[in-house]
Amino acid sequence: MVSNWKGWDSLSSSTDYREIQEYTAKVLEIIERKEVTPEIGAWITRQTVDGFREHVNPGFLEYRKSVTKGGQYAAVEWKDSGPSCFTDIGGKEYIDCLGGFGIYNVGHSHPKVLRAVKAQMERQPLHSQDLLDPLRAILAKILADLTPGDLKYSFFTNSGTESVEAGLKLAKAYQNRRGKQTFIAATRAFHGKSLGSLSGTAKGAFRKPFMPFIPNFRHVMFGDIDMMYKTMQACAMTGDDVAAVLVEPIQGEGGVILPPDNYLAELRDLCNRFGALLILDEVQTGMGRTGKMFCCEHYGVVPDILCLAKAFGGGVMPAGATIATEEVFSCLFENPFLHTTTFGGNPLACAAAIATINVLIEEKLPERALETGAYLLANLKEVVKPYPDKVLEVRGKGLLIGVEFVDDQIGYDASKGLFDNGVLVAGTLINAKTIRIEPPLTITREQCDRVCETLAKVLANLTV
Repeated sequence: MVSNWKGWDSLSSSTDYREIQEYTAKVLEIIERKEVTPEIGAWITRQTVDGFREHVNPGFLEYRKSVTKGGQYAAVEWKDSGPSCFTDIGGKEYIDCLGGFGIYNVGHSHPKVLRAVKAQMERQPLHSQDLLDPLRAILAKILADLTPGDLKYSFFTNSGTESVEAGLKLAKAYQNRRGKQTFIAATRAFHGKSLGSLSGTAKGAFRKPFMPFIPNFRHVMFGDIDMMYKTMQACAMTGDDVAAVLVEPIQGEGGVILPPDNYLAELRDLCNRFGALLILDEVQTGMGRTGKMFCCEHYGVVPDILCLAKAFGGGVMPAGATIATEEVFSCLFENPFLHTTTFGGNPLACAAAIATINVLIEEKLPERALETGAYLLANLKEVVKPYPDKVLEVRGKGLLIGVEFVDDQIGYDASKGLFDNGVLVAGTLINAKTIRIEPPLTITREQCDRVCETLAKVLANLTV
């Protein structure tokens, strides 16, 4: 049993290993508990808030998800409570319409994914790095079969920004031999925050503190194929030939911005015409989110490089992948150590990804996302109709939906109101007026109805 709770708060921050050992032992006791008492819950809340303030980043405490009425901190997440819900340390349940920014496509704690990871953990959690590891080879074969067109070889990562970094390096290695060094991304793009990926990300607030970036990166308006053509043509005329174009099929962080219907197909044609590679960032749109296994399949487009992460690990393990054609990937054949990672493609992550793909297919979750997404989108549009002074638009594809408000403050108040009423949503990092509704693909119609009812209640009580 855990005891001496009051004494925990006064533990010294010195390098007294005895005190650190005692503290960690008590925390491990909590981790192993099935349930926590109110006393333990209160202690965890204090430790969490104090720890963020003093040792993580106090800025997170001001982020709107973490604050409820009266400034009381309540977003101390504790456990999953069903495929589409979780509970906080106080026992309050939330419908998860954030979905970990898109990681819970197969739901929270899917039993098949958990079983695969637990079984692999008992056998061998990580590998030696030197011998050939079987699950990496098997997962790469599965991806070659699963992805569209002639995508064939995979490099495995731990996160979305790593997948984009790998895609950029692949493109550079391939195109440097051809004298092509210019990259084009889109306005409102979000590709991650490591230095290479941030070169493609478009928000100035994220970029300015870290300039300069990778040279020869340009941005054009998303969805404007004429501007893309003129930029690529100008680059060709000046000798700044385009190596690759990096885009999201649908801009998630940009505010769930859908492209014109023919945009991706015309972009594919432009890349072919100018000898540029097309890199599609499907970190957020992939793995069934938009109603197809990969969003590019809606538009009949096959990229040269495809970047995945978020839902790739089934909401259980951090995992990502960069898949390329044999022609592009062959630039790493001669020296496979040009780009490596210690933990990318580890056995636990591969086990999770294999189980995730199995579940997506077996439970027809992409199809479910298409049907449930259409239902939710239609109902949300009905909910906001009486409030043109508050809501500009509801848009989306599958279960990637954005609700754009007239200004940032209305969006903030709406998301906070939803949170207070047990529905978790999130703003977008590029377009602050828009909140995303991005639930697990397992969300039920009854839960969708509750989300719509809650939003209607919140909008009715908002003052402009």
